[in-house]
Amino acid sequence: MATNKFLTTLLVALLLFSCKEKKESKALETTEKRPNIILIMADDQGWGDLSINGNTNLSTPNIDALAQNGATFENFFVQPVCSPTRAELLTGRYFGRLGVYRTSAGGERMNLGETTIAEILKQVGYQTAAYGKWHNGMQPPYHPNSRGFDDYYGFTSGHWGNYFSPMLEHNGKIVKGKGFLVDDLTDHGLDFIQKNQEEPFFLYLPYNTPHSPMQVPDEYWNSFQGRNLEMKYHGEEEENENFTRAALAMVENIDYNVGRVTSKLKELKLEENTIIIYLSDNGPNGWRYNDGMRGKKGSTDEGGVRSPFFIQWKGKIPAGKKISRIAGAIDLLPTLANLAGAKVETKRPLDGKNLSSLLFNENLKWDDRLIVNHWGGKTSIRSQNYRLDHENRLYDMNNDHGQTTDVSKQFSEVADSLKKAKIDWLATIQPPIKDERPFTLGHPDFEYTQIPARDGIPHGNIKRSNRYPNNTFFTNWTNEKDYITWDVEVLADGEFEVELYYTMKPENEGVGIQLSHGKSMLATRITETHDPPLTGMENDRDPRIESYVKDFKPKILGNIKLRKGRNPLILKASHFSRQEAIDVRLLMFRRIN
Repeated sequence: MATNKFLTTLLVALLLFSCKEKKESKALETTEKRPNIILIMADDQGWGDLSINGNTNLSTPNIDALAQNGATFENFFVQPVCSPTRAELLTGRYFGRLGVYRTSAGGERMNLGETTIAEILKQVGYQTAAYGKWHNGMQPPYHPNSRGFDDYYGFTSGHWGNYFSPMLEHNGKIVKGKGFLVDDLTDHGLDFIQKNQEEPFFLYLPYNTPHSPMQVPDEYWNSFQGRNLEMKYHGEEEENENFTRAALAMVENIDYNVGRVTSKLKELKLEENTIIIYLSDNGPNGWRYNDGMRGKKGSTDEGGVRSPFFIQWKGKIPAGKKISRIAGAIDLLPTLANLAGAKVETKRPLDGKNLSSLLFNENLKWDDRLIVNHWGGKTSIRSQNYRLDHENRLYDMNNDHGQTTDVSKQFSEVADSLKKAKIDWLATIQPPIKDERPFTLGHPDFEYTQIPARDGIPHGNIKRSNRYPNNTFFTNWTNEKDYITWDVEVLADGEFEVELYYTMKPENEGVGIQLSHGKSMLATRITETHDPPLTGMENDRDPRIESYVKDFKPKILGNIKLRKGRNPLILKASHFSRQEAIDVRLLMFRRIN
């Protein structure tokens, strides 16, 4: 009897100890919660487009505060244009290894088999979302939902034609935006933060401004319109001051939205457990103040590739710290993975370095390194102290960041070593010059596949609405022999509902439509006319170079059974007048089995 009583007492004690241990373990997990990560990237904003970098033409207190409350990398480098930088940021590898070589027509896609920072963070419990301009592939498995992001809202193309309540997508489905696009993207980001405040999250906000078209709400434009610019471009090229004013107004709108993000973190008491990063994807998209640096967007010179880079982690990263060591977009994956306590396991070796020790340690011994910038057949090499430009001129970047004096003869050994590094890089990493990859359709794990005009080829009289493909539509369909093709690989057999986004003049009512892929074919007629005007110019603060847009009407053409394999997807039209058949924006395929 005494023995049974003793055993009962012992069992109760063990259970109580076990419960206490579990509670203590849970408390430990709570206090050591992995940090949230918010990565904000502007589009075509220059290093000099911030008040903290000396530009008195505008005020950016919320972005500046990230630098004041965190660390600044004073020599941070991205690539000269959008899609290469985004690919490097996501993978930690030079874009030349990734199959990225253009900003449209398929050349912006990252190769399959690459590991993204979102995939790494998901493996350790992060909720992931991307809201904005993706620009690394549209069709699954290139789509953000198939590259590690649970939720995606925005546009996957390289630029967009309307920033006010435009046509967008949400996880592949076409939707209509709400209000000014950057504000709308931020709204989705704030909702994501609110919903995931109890668990670690990774929020990627790749904004679309100040990329053209130069559209911004009145409340920002009104304070810039006609304003005298105190800080102007330093070189011989002519600055379009109206364009500059629009760009700076757009940056002030970005600043407002950065403030909304930081306020939400404070409201939810998440600020001290959230890492916030701010950068841009390339140099400024116009000749404007950039602290005397040579080059702008598209250039491999300092002004085309130097980006602001601020990282705040309150209570962890010393406030106001400035780091002079060179770093780049390739470093983000290894750095963020380390800060999140995630193991980096990629199928291919990284080019980037983990910058964590630079953030937390003083007087650190840091090995010298090189960062390579490449675009349009031009390659530049940056060391800590020098830049070798695409013509093999050498510049002392500590004393001549405007690249005015070639010192290659004075420092011939340095020049020779950087020339060799350039040759070696080009021999192993240079991007391809032609894309042989088809556009994918019907991934079995995803419901929607968008096939836009951007990725198609017109035949006959059909023309693209603009020379820059990303936001274009097909028009001038004047002959029944005209047609459109897309190089498409169907990834798995299936039946698909097909929706066409079109416009059609009243005189062409009843135009016949035929869509085929291999032996599969769908034929129907379009009976409902829709002939809206071109729009966009009414909101442009400066004339655009991209295509204007229209309100395209969706029409379900019917269902088509597609077989796995690669064939041209062919769109034909018949039974129309001598005017025009239809204008075509995109085809949407929805897998129904």
